Amino acid sequence: MFEQLQNIFPSIISYKNFHKKKANEEDYKWFQLEQNQVIGILKHELTDKDLTLLSTFLTPFQTSFPLLTEQEKNWKQKIEAGEESGSVDKTNHPFRFVYFSIRKDQIDPKTFKESLHEFFSYPVPILWENEREGIIIEEKAKYEDESISYKQIIDVLMSDLYVNIHFFAGPYVQHLNNTGKHYRSLLTSARTAFNYSDKSVLSFSESIPFLLVDQTSESFREELSSSVLQEFSEDEEILQTVETFIKCNLNVSVAAKTLYMHRNSLQYRLDKFIEKTGIDIRHFHEAITVYIALLANMHKG
Repeated sequence: MFEQLQNIFPSIISYKNFHKKKANEEDYKWFQLEQNQVIGILKHELTDKDLTLLSTFLTPFQTSFPLLTEQEKNWKQKIEAGEESGSVDKTNHPFRFVYFSIRKDQIDPKTFKESLHEFFSYPVPILWENEREGIIIEEKAKYEDESISYKQIIDVLMSDLYVNIHFFAGPYVQHLNNTGKHYRSLLTSARTAFNYSDKSVLSFSESIPFLLVDQTSESFREELSSSVLQEFSEDEEILQTVETFIKCNLNVSVAAKTLYMHRNSLQYRLDKFIEKTGIDIRHFHEAITVYIALLANMHKG
């Protein structure tokens, strides 16, 4: 459809490529095509009849994204170039991509960017995927003495603006080789990880078990669940106890407080699981096996 419209309206441009053009987005009328592609046409090129016809077949789109800064344009170009050919350039400082997602219609991108910048001492670049998701590019050198707490950002935005948000912090990297691949991989990893976890902030290292389980077949997940969890695969009470114990670093006292249980009651459930399955979750390597089986059990079938 884009090519057909281009034959009628020479000024048509994709919003994705708009940053390459020195123009004011307010001079354009924006529409959303299929597959969420957003296109713009110069207003002076459109008659009232054109507007009525286009609005009938296309969805008018209000651009609420802040205009890209020069730094954001440079990053976008690096990422797009990195998708086509691996660059071997090295950055001055280690950086990481931090994914974020916001619930629909809670805050517009411009307001979110302004709010986020309050937590940084420099204008941190933000690349938007859509009105709900994007990537923050954080340079490590900017915080040699103090690191950003994304949990703190969530607490402030939630209390001040009632915004529900999730962050997924990728690993720090120094080189720009395969930047585009790394960017896309992080997006996929973040979306997958939040299907398995209800935490508001996740790190890449925390997500590894989720990503591994997600790549296994449905039949393997079912086999893993039944062979490890055995008769407890449908016992929510025992499974919650075991999962909490593992997440509390195998500490019975902390797990009991988390579950508001008496220590002896929790110990009874753990002993029951160990006796029936033959897996001693008090030991780290066996607890890891059970944790992965728990994830598989959550997403089987």
